[in-house]
Amino acid sequence: MAAAFRKIFRSSQKIGNPEGAVAGGQGCSSGNGGSPARRLLRSHGYHRDAVTPAEVGDAPVVAVVAAAPASRKSVADLFKSKKGGGCCSGSGSTSSATDKQTGGGGVTGPHKTVRSRRLMKELREIERVQQQQHRNDPIFTVELVNDNLFEWHVRLHRVDQESDLATDMRDMGIPYILLHLIFPDNFPFAPPFMRVISPRIEKGFVMEGGAICMELLTPRGWASAYTVEAVVMQFAASIVKGQGRIAKKHKGSKDFNRRSAEESFRSLVKTHEKYGWVTPPMADG
Repeated sequence: MAAAFRKIFRSSQKIGNPEGAVAGGQGCSSGNGGSPARRLLRSHGYHRDAVTPAEVGDAPVVAVVAAAPASRKSVADLFKSKKGGGCCSGSGSTSSATDKQTGGGGVTGPHKTVRSRRLMKELREIERVQQQQHRNDPIFTVELVNDNLFEWHVRLHRVDQESDLATDMRDMGIPYILLHLIFPDNFPFAPPFMRVISPRIEKGFVMEGGAICMELLTPRGWASAYTVEAVVMQFAASIVKGQGRIAKKHKGSKDFNRRSAEESFRSLVKTHEKYGWVTPPMADG
């Protein structure tokens, strides 16, 4: 009898739950990883979908190919600062509105702990991959804004080299697309706010003020397993699929700033919540 139970137990151990790929945001950006995205990923050694779930618990986060500038603090320095209570406070001139967004206003509780631990883990993985691979041509690089763990600048250096956007970047001598990410108090259970700072981009699901129309950046489309790498790579795919181009002339009266981006993002979220996330014609951007 005991031998029979052991046999059954061993058989049950062999049965695993297959892990499916996490679907990307659909609707504005469609998020299905079309051929431009796959060309970009393959050319840099990536062979998984654009949106990839992170490991949960204490397992390592999905690796990201990025390099922090030498003038910035290393992740080890950040850990030391964190122990001293000075890691995530940002600069002394930070406004109350920014404090509320980034957690610089003394937010306490489990959400802050989870957010800090998750972001430190992602930064630590970035540094580990950088040291192991010594890549000189990263797809994107990351740095903290005023050494604030909850506010990042991401420089997207490469998009699909066959795209019109990549041609524009080469012709105009633009080395990267600068993105601004703000992680809310309840991250990773809520999405970061991400916008384009520069250059000005037309179409490509980039809206007024640099807001980005991607379902995975909304509460309904977000999953806590998404990594920063996943979000950036999905954006790189979406901006090409949406026929994004660098604007040669500024159109409209709105500034390309955070306030304008937040207004645009709130408006597009309301619209899509009402009508659904249906992929628009490419001509509409």
